[in-house]
Amino acid sequence: QVQLVESGGGLVQPGGSLRLSCTVSINMFSLEYMGWYRRTPGKSARELVASIFSGGQPNYADSVKGRFTISSDNLKNTIYLQMNALKPEDTAVYYCNKDPPSINYWGQGTQVTVSS
Repeated sequence: QVQLVESGGGLVQPGGSLRLSCTVSINMFSLEYMGWYRRTPGKSARELVASIFSGGQPNYADSVKGRFTISSDNLKNTIYLQMNALKPEDTAVYYCNKDPPSINYWGQGTQVTVSS
């Protein structure tokens, strides 16, 4: 069973930075687009914020373009999301999954709270 474990969330002030990590139990980066998603308070759907395919150009949602950077380390089976210039509206639970997502791969997520 494939497991994806997110970490790195926390409480940060507006304008601050965080780096999220997602470790995958198998190496799937060369086979699949991998993405970071988030679910903001009051919403049931998860929003894709960034995705990447091994060796390819990353894609970003307009709301995070220029502030977030997705990357991967294939040797560590880990993808990262560097988040800079954080805004209160970035507050959400962040998840990683394939792009498009698999219902079987959702983990617990990691909470990011941007507040002064």
